[in-house]
Amino acid sequence: MTQTNRPLILTAAITVIALIVLYGMGRDLICPCGNIKFWGGNTPLIESSKHLFDWYTPSHLLHGFLVFGLLWLVARRVPLGWRLVIATMIEASWEVLENTPMVINAYRELPAGAGYSGDSVINSAMDIGAMFLGFWLASRLPVWASVLVIVGFEVLTVWLIRDGLALNILMLIHPIDAVSAWQTGS
Repeated sequence: MTQTNRPLILTAAITVIALIVLYGMGRDLICPCGNIKFWGGNTPLIESSKHLFDWYTPSHLLHGFLVFGLLWLVARRVPLGWRLVIATMIEASWEVLENTPMVINAYRELPAGAGYSGDSVINSAMDIGAMFLGFWLASRLPVWASVLVIVGFEVLTVWLIRDGLALNILMLIHPIDAVSAWQTGS
């Protein structure tokens, strides 16, 4: 194993371990409906976050941009491959935490998460992959373009589903009645 391959091998290992942990936690490997759909954004609530990609995939893409930016600020001298390892540890940890009963129940209390039952393992794998893509794009794009992508995806998801990364974080940390009413259309 060469020095340059170590970060990629470790990144792959972290991803596989996270997926094994999720499966061990009782997460469905694929949608309980028995199908694997490319796009699960317009599926029945019971299939939410069970297919390859959905309306929350952009949030995971943005995780890659944001973690890349954070690591650029605090660890820019660390080689890119090792920063990817750190980003993968963060994203994989979030995928596991996001699928614990504590977080699933917290999401269920929110208007946008009513009926949420957690991700399938295949959806979590794609979420981690979306983070990889965001991280890679952030490493290639100028800062202004990265900011434009982040703002663009946030506006798109807020417009289409009345949710997004920023709203998701806000409502998990400090739910606001007016935002809840707007998300439910009441």
